[in-house]
Amino acid sequence: MISANLLAIFYLISGVLFILALRGLSSPETSRQGNLYGIIGMALAISVTILSVGNFSSGLIYLIIFLAIGGSIGAFIAFKIPMTAMPELVAGFHSLVGLAAVFVAISAFLNPAVFNLGVPGKIKIASLIEMSLGAAIGAITFTGSIIAFLKLRGIMSGSPITFLGQHYLNLVLGLGLLFLTFYLCKSQEPTLFWALIVISLLVGVLLIIPIGGADMPVVISMLNSYSGWAAAGIGFTLENTALIITGALVGSSGAILSYIMCKGMNRSFFNVILGGWGATDQEVSKKSGEQKPVKNGNSDDAAFLMKNASSVIIVPGYGMAVAQAQHALREMVDALKKNGVKVSYAIHPVAGRMPGHMNVLLAEANVPYDEVFELEEINNDFANCDVAYVIGANDVTNPVAKSDPQSPIYGMPVLDVEKSKSVLFVKRSLSPGYAGIDNDLFYRDNTLMLFADAKKMTEDIIKSL
Repeated sequence: MISANLLAIFYLISGVLFILALRGLSSPETSRQGNLYGIIGMALAISVTILSVGNFSSGLIYLIIFLAIGGSIGAFIAFKIPMTAMPELVAGFHSLVGLAAVFVAISAFLNPAVFNLGVPGKIKIASLIEMSLGAAIGAITFTGSIIAFLKLRGIMSGSPITFLGQHYLNLVLGLGLLFLTFYLCKSQEPTLFWALIVISLLVGVLLIIPIGGADMPVVISMLNSYSGWAAAGIGFTLENTALIITGALVGSSGAILSYIMCKGMNRSFFNVILGGWGATDQEVSKKSGEQKPVKNGNSDDAAFLMKNASSVIIVPGYGMAVAQAQHALREMVDALKKNGVKVSYAIHPVAGRMPGHMNVLLAEANVPYDEVFELEEINNDFANCDVAYVIGANDVTNPVAKSDPQSPIYGMPVLDVEKSKSVLFVKRSLSPGYAGIDNDLFYRDNTLMLFADAKKMTEDIIKSL
């Protein structure tokens, strides 16, 4: 059996590796190295936890069995899941983290002596507060992540679901959780503990259903933060240093990322995390696509325009991810470069369904990092661009975000694609994007719509080139 001091040292080392992992993942160039640090840190934390159990007891046997089952399921999903389904996979995993926190809290409350927290009815106050926080945040994360999963998967509508007095109900339930925690610490009545969990599960649902599809990337990041704080709370209950460090890192980094994304989308951070508090009916209203005339084109038209251009900016979006068109896109760009065309990639902070979605896909196709630019770096270049090739990016290129105060995405920074001399927009149809609103860019005089599967159209353009 490993000693307590040695266990603490190994947990500290794993914590340092997790910090190095986050630092590495902050840049595409060092992301592989960061991922490796994270793997080593987690392997070390799991290994020393197993060693700390001691003799070959029934508890250790159960630990190894469930570790093998969970690891096998995770590996199977990782191999099978397509990149397009990664956002809902992340939401699903967040729900499991929240559920695990709830189960640990229940176990600690029912068997406090096992965790050195006291005996039933006389649990330490500090431990009660910790497990209450862990259980509440975990329950909110669990049901909230399930709703996010259903919306991202298309099983539930991405439209905001609201009813009269919803926000005030959330406020009442939130205050109710505080009162339940207070009286639970005073009386240690089991009924109060179960009530706290049930209300938290309800709050998770009510927080996420009023949030629309356009804000779903922020929700994923926010739920990531929640899962971290739930893990940290349970870490204090279990007196597990590794869990506290890991939970705090995930919680704080997720909160920071959510804040950065809200700034990038011109959204109120508190508005989103409180389930759209303060949203008006106009903000959550949606416009269906109108039947307006558009200019249709084909691969020959697109190839002619791009071959005779001096500069082309590629704007990838979820449509590229669905069609798995990143490799064909790279081939098209290589062909353009041979003709002396300057090509760049413009990435919106929330293109796709989660932060970094497009960056990962482009890196998979070995697109050079120095050709990929964020919104702030490249937005001014559209005015001097000959052709903008939009491949499935809908909401993040919609000009109404700058012109229509009634639009649900009004105020969100978008890519100034309409300022290009010519816009080639690859899309299957004129259907609205994930925010559920019509894109005014479709009907501009300088836009040529290319109705086709993104990969098929790009491959046809390559042949024409």
